Amino acid sequence: MTEETLEKLAQLLEQDQFELLIPEHGQANEIGVSGEKQRGMDARLVYLMNDAVESFLVLRNARMTGEYHSDYQGELQASMTRQDGEYVLVVKQGDTVLTLFFEELDLEVHLYEYAYTGHFWVEEYEYLRQLEYRLAILRDKYDYLGEEYCTEGEKKLAALVEFPPLNYCCYPAVPEKYIVPRENPWIPSEKAIEYMKELAAECGDVSFGKMLEFYKKHPAKFWAKRLAVMLHQAKHSAIIDLLTKKIQEATAEYSKRFWGDDLERKYQRTLEKVKERQTELEKQGIHADILREEPFTIARDSLDYKLYLMIWKKKKGNRITEIEEYACKEL
Repeated sequence: MTEETLEKLAQLLEQDQFELLIPEHGQANEIGVSGEKQRGMDARLVYLMNDAVESFLVLRNARMTGEYHSDYQGELQASMTRQDGEYVLVVKQGDTVLTLFFEELDLEVHLYEYAYTGHFWVEEYEYLRQLEYRLAILRDKYDYLGEEYCTEGEKKLAALVEFPPLNYCCYPAVPEKYIVPRENPWIPSEKAIEYMKELAAECGDVSFGKMLEFYKKHPAKFWAKRLAVMLHQAKHSAIIDLLTKKIQEATAEYSKRFWGDDLERKYQRTLEKVKERQTELEKQGIHADILREEPFTIARDSLDYKLYLMIWKKKKGNRITEIEEYACKEL
């Protein structure tokens, strides 16, 4: 057990986060599990879960007594001691108490490719909202797990959550009630602006580069919104296309999630259907990208596996998209 894993456990408990996974089904216990539960198991606590990563704190050779309520929402009281050669974690969920005995605490991390992830929770300029989402989950990985879990490309991209024209200030991917606010989100970082200037220079977009230089000297909310408008204009589209490509390149070494042969066959059949539609659109001179929405692998959630076609169009000098949804059969 390292100091780092202990800090991560303390961080979870301080945030009243305690999602326990038991090995029988890879899912959280049913409500009200009581008595002593299985000696010698490896129990998992969910640490960070998003489309980029599934990570857990693993309690090695663990056993548990008391009650655990998987649907509990509220403050936790927790304490940990060491006795008779093992650690003892006591967690109170309201009036109930769960005690976990374990020998070691390890961090388990599974990294996944997320450049083609699509979640269409908020309408209008969906392609910008997908970028905001991918950058946000990348930054969570960077902040919670460390740069050693990021590629060189991701380390640079992670700075863009501090670029208000593209972060949740202007293009939130989720409804407002689900946003976890950052401190001073309207204040851009110099690193973020410099990276955007690199992209503008690589695209040869002189006017956008000049606007970035002005924004650097005058980082006001008004100018952030002005830049946000420029991002969806067709004449600046090369910057967004390049940024999308940078994310694809930075995540190319990661694997896709896999749930077994049955679902893979269903996915491939649906993918063939989507590709046929994509080809049909291409014959009409219309470009469309294929994106996917998928459930977690280890801690299965309720998301169905879906594919989307994001169809690109132009309207009054702006780039817009239309979304077509194709659902695989429910897991």
